[in-house]
Amino acid sequence: MIENTISNPKNFRNFYGRLKGKGLRRLQQEILNNQLNKLSIPAISQDSNPDRKQIEISDLFPDLISINLEIGFGGGEHLVHQARRNPNIGFIGCEPYINGVAMLAGKLSQLDLKNVRIYPGDVRDLFDVLPNDSIGNVFLLYPDPWPKKRHHRRRFVTSEYLIELNRVMKTGAILRIATDIPDYVRQSLQELMKHNFSWMALDARDWRECWSDWISTRYEKKALLEGRKPYYLTFEKRES
Repeated sequence: MIENTISNPKNFRNFYGRLKGKGLRRLQQEILNNQLNKLSIPAISQDSNPDRKQIEISDLFPDLISINLEIGFGGGEHLVHQARRNPNIGFIGCEPYINGVAMLAGKLSQLDLKNVRIYPGDVRDLFDVLPNDSIGNVFLLYPDPWPKKRHHRRRFVTSEYLIELNRVMKTGAILRIATDIPDYVRQSLQELMKHNFSWMALDARDWRECWSDWISTRYEKKALLEGRKPYYLTFEKRES
């Protein structure tokens, strides 16, 4: 079973959103456990301790030239696509929704990918143990939109997340955001430019057309069927 990494309940961070859906079948659980035993990031406690020991990126991917991060990988289709296209780059996938982690585990069980690691939890806990300037490109694809105005503070594009994202990303690294929520676009542009990121768009095609190496996710296909329009935002981390 997945290790319980909560070491200090008094300091446990509030997490908004689902952690688990319907129960996993026995075979799904076995595959999940097997893949996490092989690919998960070493245990990260959720106790917001500023002195927590940082992980060594070189230990996770000793022979790869760069490390990319996907935050909230859903069913893992984009993460697998990118990892297969870029075998010389390491990919960390972070996803707290265990049913999504199980879907990725099922895909990885059928592939021989050496460049994927998984953290099945809150990305804030992963940020706590990542060294400065350790991560290359970052993908934030169809994040939870929290559509009600009073919930906008829960969105990823807020200072709580962006200060740490800026710290762990390398200068010149790229952040991609895909969303079908116009107000999420507005908040992303507003907040990221406050946190040392530059929007890379030159004309309307740069946010209306998908990236050349894009693969449409399950969520995007659903959004298109329901008549919602995707937006593709590209940001670069500026020099501090």
